[in-house]
Amino acid sequence: MIADITAIALAAILAITLHEAAHGFAARALGDDTAYLLGRVSLNPLRHVDPVGTILLPGILLVTQLLTIGRVEAMFGWAKPVPVDFWRLYNPRWGMVLVAAAGPAINFALAIGFGFAAHLVTASGGVVPDAALDWVLQFFALSMLYNVILACFNLLPIPPLDGGRILVGILPAPLARLVASTERFGLLIVIGLIFLVPYLVPGFDPLRMLLRSVALPVLQAIFALTGHGGAL
Repeated sequence: MIADITAIALAAILAITLHEAAHGFAARALGDDTAYLLGRVSLNPLRHVDPVGTILLPGILLVTQLLTIGRVEAMFGWAKPVPVDFWRLYNPRWGMVLVAAAGPAINFALAIGFGFAAHLVTASGGVVPDAALDWVLQFFALSMLYNVILACFNLLPIPPLDGGRILVGILPAPLARLVASTERFGLLIVIGLIFLVPYLVPGFDPLRMLLRSVALPVLQAIFALTGHGGAL
């Protein structure tokens, strides 16, 4: 169980923290050095860890589910948001779109990268000890899964999620202002969709629908793209 927990935790932390790092790198490249001056333009996951959102809450969910039902069915967490001053970008409107898209883009890239890396590990001829090979492949598979889920979730068109920011950037100004005005309630909307709606409307689970209808087909496509057919 300890090996499973470490693989799950490491895969989730890397997916979440590198997602935030990508926002910082994109913002600096597009003209805003706010995150850079705060030391947040870094690939070091520790710089992006939020004690509650990255460690405490996911840890409680992980251990509770493993001890009660023996498997992990749902995870929720976040890293420290990278501060971005959109008005300092060379082109604030389209810069916002690109900065927002950088997070999901790196998650998709990581999922593809781990898929190819699995081939290298299995063909390494003993470079990875047999005792560790199963753990490494499990970590790669979980990393692919979590990165795809995180990317698809963040592309939901709800500010302050990345999809909401992208939507604000591409809509005509009147509609963009209307969507942007919902950002103050965005986190409550997201939490409601995940935890409240399934209990209030039996049989309607927006998160499960997202996973089955969007994330799973994307994951299967990445498995196929990286030469794994259906799974590692």
